[in-house]
Amino acid sequence: MFKNIKICAIIISTSLLTGCNSSDNPLAYAKNTHGRGAVKIYIEESFKPLFDTSIYTFESFFPKANITAVYRSEGEIINSFFANKTKTISISRDFTKAEKYKLKKNSVEVRSEKIAEDALALIIHPSNNDSLISIDELKAIISGKQTTWKSSQAKINVVFDQKNSANFAYLIDLCKIKQLPINVFAVHSNVEVINYVKNNPSALGVIGLNWISDQDDFDVLDFVNGIKVMSVAKDNKSGHFKPYAGFIFTREYPLKREIWMINKAGRQTLNSGFVLFMKGEKGQLIVQKSALVPANAPVRLIQLREE
Repeated sequence: MFKNIKICAIIISTSLLTGCNSSDNPLAYAKNTHGRGAVKIYIEESFKPLFDTSIYTFESFFPKANITAVYRSEGEIINSFFANKTKTISISRDFTKAEKYKLKKNSVEVRSEKIAEDALALIIHPSNNDSLISIDELKAIISGKQTTWKSSQAKINVVFDQKNSANFAYLIDLCKIKQLPINVFAVHSNVEVINYVKNNPSALGVIGLNWISDQDDFDVLDFVNGIKVMSVAKDNKSGHFKPYAGFIFTREYPLKREIWMINKAGRQTLNSGFVLFMKGEKGQLIVQKSALVPANAPVRLIQLREE
């Protein structure tokens, strides 16, 4: 996915990983260096399109590198990291003080890098006229206080990717609830959420923006065909905004979040080489091309008018 159009957009004169495969580098023939080796990285499933593209691009620059992405829910990823099943992960937050203390207590050096700003997107069926929503209204729906759409009075079914995912954690934290009502349920992936909304006119889907953000990708265009993205307001006094990168950057779109990479592998390993790639110029261009907000690059704002 997302491989056919990306590579030509990343032509850069400077190299982030200069010398990694050079014969002048004493590590060039080691089994595991910044540009060589085989590793598994656990990644929150919401970020799959971004990392599919990034890994494909990285491996095109470093043919002796083999990175396997394991896409799981955020909760499962964190458990796998602490169980030492992987040394590098990508989730929607940095570790908490308690999590870092636990690692430090076991003499584990962890490095956290924010690589992008992302968002949740709320999607509905094209026939649904209720395309504007406020955070308070969303909370009322998620908590079960509002059960029908305003325009049609049809029963609202809220669907998200899976329990313990980053999307699930965001909803629980936003609404400050411990148990979801019966009309709020999980499927198995962001793709299943999109397909459910396409086939159910009264559904409200919660997905990671990354799945529909890159409008230049044919797979994304296929996903977007058959759904409508809602505009969200912070409160009743604020305007409604769609999850465009500019509105995420200015904080006008309220359902924003972050993408982090957390790494405990050695500094000269392939794990670390890929993290450097993602936070460097090439990786940040991929983030920008994916219509997300780069963490370490300038952002050019374009004024957009919401109708």
